[in-house]
Amino acid sequence: MSTTQTVKKNYALPIAMMYLLFFMIAFVTNLCNPMAVIVKNQFEVSNAMAQLGNAANFIAYAVMGIPAGILLKRIGYKKTALLAIVVGFLGVFLQYVSGWNSVQSYGVYLAGAFIAGFCMCMLNTVVNPMLNTLGGGGKRGNQLIQFGGVGNSLAATFVTIFVGALVGDAAKAQISDATPALFIALGIFLLVFIVLSFVKIPEPDQEGETVRKPAVSPTGKRYSAFSFRHFNLGIIAIFLYMGVEVGIPTYVLQYLSTAADAATPGFGMDSGIAASIAGVFWLMMLVGRLCGGLLGGRFSSRAQILFVSSVCVLFIVLGMLLPSSTTVPFFGFEGSTGRFVSADIPVGMMFLVLCGLCTSVCWGGIFNMAVEGLGRFTSVASGMFMTMVCGGGILIPLQGAIADASDSFLVSFSVPLVCAAYIFFYALIGYKNVNKDIVTD
Repeated sequence: MSTTQTVKKNYALPIAMMYLLFFMIAFVTNLCNPMAVIVKNQFEVSNAMAQLGNAANFIAYAVMGIPAGILLKRIGYKKTALLAIVVGFLGVFLQYVSGWNSVQSYGVYLAGAFIAGFCMCMLNTVVNPMLNTLGGGGKRGNQLIQFGGVGNSLAATFVTIFVGALVGDAAKAQISDATPALFIALGIFLLVFIVLSFVKIPEPDQEGETVRKPAVSPTGKRYSAFSFRHFNLGIIAIFLYMGVEVGIPTYVLQYLSTAADAATPGFGMDSGIAASIAGVFWLMMLVGRLCGGLLGGRFSSRAQILFVSSVCVLFIVLGMLLPSSTTVPFFGFEGSTGRFVSADIPVGMMFLVLCGLCTSVCWGGIFNMAVEGLGRFTSVASGMFMTMVCGGGILIPLQGAIADASDSFLVSFSVPLVCAAYIFFYALIGYKNVNKDIVTD
């Protein structure tokens, strides 16, 4: 007579480390937004050049996405995360050094932002599949990813407000003003590296593996993650998702702050208040991710994405069609004064800002559906996911081009509208794994 005992492992510490890495991803990525104000003044560059730090982050994803997946496959989750932390420390340190009186180099700043982008890509490649693995996949895996997203949104909101308060007068801004924020990033990188070095985390691509035969069909055809239709449709969904998450708040701000008599007419609101209102989009993402985490154990990724994408389509349509003459009082946090402010905005803009509630669970939900059933191909698939983040660097300029061509910011929201509609299609039909005959163990 034999008995089988199931030992339930406690992954509380590895999960905590993944959450801290989620926080760092948003902290370092969104550091580029307030840093652009500093860079513009200290190095006396144009608005476009000041934003190249942001562009460098997107370009880094396109360059590093697939290599990050290969690293995950060859050296495992833990070593990839540790390597990413070292890269991130170097990137943030270079940004700090770029402001030294003895250096004063815009090129060093851009190099630092680009290298930090490599780190963010590598960390994203690790934390999403790792949280999914630690949760055992399915609803629990999705739940952990959504809770990780809460920390991500919290970091994005915090760093924008914190650095904005540190800068004070934008006309006198120096990189040295942001030293506390840069040191926080460096300190957290160092802390996580030390702790993670001693933490044991599962390695699903390596544990229990001896010699793994290539996945081939009876006819000799080799398989990969790209052999799965639902994965291919999923990476398109994540590419388009970037157009929703980044495009909406970017052009809400543009519309609210642009003068009514400009070539592309806007609402003519004070730019400081407009920025704080557009920033509420990120606060809505935080709230939505918290709710998604709490409900993730009850509702599948598909159910969540079906609901939020349909609501997002509705909100964007309302944002485009409702008259700008109809206004509602709205609020936002103004970092320069440290207080909440209110102002009348077009009711359509309110619906667009509320889209943050909808985009909140999309990343984790799309990822979960796209890698479901991929087994041994998950690590490389995760790298491809990171590559598709470059969609933000393509779709945002496209939306701007449409605004210029149509002389209307409202018409330009057709870009995130199409993107949200595709995400709904993916959750409705495209998510299905029609290639279950492929061996993935």
